[in-house]
Amino acid sequence: MKGGSSKAAREEVNEMVLTRDFEETIVERVRRDPNFSKALLDEAATLFLNGEADTARLVLRDLVNATVGFEALAVETGKPAKSLHRMLSKSGNPTMDNLAVILGVVRKKLGVEIKAHAVEAG
Repeated sequence: MKGGSSKAAREEVNEMVLTRDFEETIVERVRRDPNFSKALLDEAATLFLNGEADTARLVLRDLVNATVGFEALAVETGKPAKSLHRMLSKSGNPTMDNLAVILGVVRKKLGVEIKAHAVEAG
């Protein structure tokens, strides 16, 4: 049993390292490539509008981390950083008002507008 726990712990550490590397890669790319930042914002909005809220929250979380940061987002929104982290977690459930404010802060930081367009499915 002890060996199983050790294996599980190693797998958890490996997963955490991979996640951290991925997040660092996203942050670096966002900071050096404005078009990538805009594409992530577009993707997050599109995912929300198409009913893929779980993935949209994670994309938006990565974008917040790479641009505004949760502490600055907390100041801008008047919401505690911890609450904002929860809202943008996989199981988060931000209200439409909170989502609009978060998207607005990121949009402003990137200097872009968000426009939705309906297209043929497929």
